Amino acid sequence: MTAGWDVIVVGLGGMGSAGAAHLASRGLRVLGLEQFQGAHDRGSSHGNSRIIRQAYFENPAYVPLLRRSYELYGDLNADDPGIFVQTGGLMMGSAGSAAVAGSLASAREWDLPHRMLDAGDIRRHFPTFTPTEDTVALYEERGGFVRPERTVLAHLRRATREGADLRSHQRVSGWSADRHGVTVTTADETFRADRLVLTPGAWAPDLLADLHPPLRVERQLLFWFQPVSGVGPFALGRAPIFIWESPSGQQLYGFPAIDGPGGGVKVAFYRNGRPADPDRLDRDIHSDEVEQMRRHLAGTVPALAGGTFLRGRACMYTCTPDLDFVIGTHPRHENVVVSAGFSGHGFKFVPVVGEIIADLACRGSTEHPIDLFAVDRFGGDGSAS
Repeated sequence: MTAGWDVIVVGLGGMGSAGAAHLASRGLRVLGLEQFQGAHDRGSSHGNSRIIRQAYFENPAYVPLLRRSYELYGDLNADDPGIFVQTGGLMMGSAGSAAVAGSLASAREWDLPHRMLDAGDIRRHFPTFTPTEDTVALYEERGGFVRPERTVLAHLRRATREGADLRSHQRVSGWSADRHGVTVTTADETFRADRLVLTPGAWAPDLLADLHPPLRVERQLLFWFQPVSGVGPFALGRAPIFIWESPSGQQLYGFPAIDGPGGGVKVAFYRNGRPADPDRLDRDIHSDEVEQMRRHLAGTVPALAGGTFLRGRACMYTCTPDLDFVIGTHPRHENVVVSAGFSGHGFKFVPVVGEIIADLACRGSTEHPIDLFAVDRFGGDGSAS
């Protein structure tokens, strides 16, 4: 058995890498365990881009966390320029859609700069889109994207620089905790520390089994298309990130052409996945899945619908029933911090979640507003309590 650490972090994806960096920066002896390698493509922190925005249609309660996350991403960007890029963001749909009405509610509650556009405005300013006459949009200049793999690597570098011991290819098979500390077991070794942070991503249902979390792991797909006439109209500085909600409630999201002339344009459906086993995820992109996306793009972004399909990637969402996160101290173990269930919209919060993890591990509380994410808000039968 190996001892000598103040805290063990299990899982070094987006949240775990940030947690390890913040913990190490506070002078703690940190051991990080990752079942794959740093910035891998086996979980939920890959795909080269993630949307970031502040006029948050999911819930205005997230806005204070987003403001802090923007500050922390700005700090990362100083070390690695381009890790965080503001392009402007367009939330489109009917006036009553969640994407538009929810974004507007957050913008008004928190006095966030924004502009409302009608269908004519959208066509005039963003001619790659073909909105119907009843389509409106909220435009947020602060919208943009972050680079997930580079974010993870930046946090891993910071953690290592501050003395953290980060180990790849260490799959955790079990853990236990008592008032004397925590024990973490892998196939090869057993480790002891004072505290434990669990950031297991799609493997949360297994490692948090004692909490009976009602988490649903879903397979999600990312698509890259080369536009019919090239990426010029989609270039950085001309095109925004966007989320476009259809009358059925399906949300399409996409990015500018951030990877140069041959890199295409990335689009995806938001929460359109099917249940998945993270150890047996189907990583192939099938022709019917590409055609489903083409059909949707034909009525929204036709230059992509008629373009060449370049590539696709599969990743995973780990969703809670209410689609809010699970962050807090374990209800039965005050020396165990849980961070899971980010439900497909967590990566924009990575740096501030790392700060929250460090707060909870160091002193058992945080000044950040996390009541919405209570670990014990679900009953043991998997229903909201």
